[in-house]
Formats: sequence, structure tokens, C-alpha cells
Amino acid sequence: MAESVYKVINLVGSSSESWEKAARAAIERASETLRDLRVARIVEQDIHIEGNSLTYRVKIELSFKYEE
Repeated sequence: MAESVYKVINLVGSSSESWEKAARAAIERASETLRDLRVARIVEQDIHIEGNSLTYRVKIELSFKYEE
């Protein structure tokens, strides 16, 4: 088996509906420019409150296979 190297980046996704949709938004956007996405790890969740409006936010560490 050949050795592999993976790069990890940090992302923040947001949604007015749920943390799950916030995470999905971040991963789907990243998948537009990155290949071989491997693991997404939720680092932190929070809610931004503005008046009666809530925005769910997730901080994610996302790994993908590193290619030269």
C-alpha cells in the first residue's frame, strides 16, 4: 500500500435552519474546488442571535487527499 498525505483545512458553515444544514453547506461548497474529501470533524457549534433571528454555525476541520 502506498503512503498517503492529507491536508486539513478549517471551515465555518451557516444556516438559518439547523447545524446539520450548516455543516452540509460548508462541505458542499468545499467539494466544488477540492477533490477526494475524506473526513469532516465538527469542532464547535454556536448560534448567532440577531433579534428574533437565529443562525446556526458550525466550525469544521475537513481533510482531503494532498496531491502535488
